[in-house]
Amino acid sequence: MNELQYTTQFKKDLKRIKNNPKRIADLKKVLKILEKTGALPKEYLPHKLEGDFKGCMECHINNDLLLIWLDNKNNVIKLIRIGTHSELF
Repeated sequence: MNELQYTTQFKKDLKRIKNNPKRIADLKKVLKILEKTGALPKEYLPHKLEGDFKGCMECHINNDLLLIWLDNKNNVIKLIRIGTHSELF
């Protein structure tokens, strides 16, 4: 079992989407998988990032909702950002 840690920026991003129940439900599903297994199925298109987020992982929760996280050792997953392509890049 992995521990999820939330950055301050992630919490701010989460406030932006909190009024969209579909996005929140999809996010919860992804976070449960990450917490339990530490990896996501291919359907979420997980991949490593370059540039400003080099070393981080990204996945597509749904069409244009992205999750960026950092896999740390010791079973800790640091949630960095959540948002659309235009909000994050």
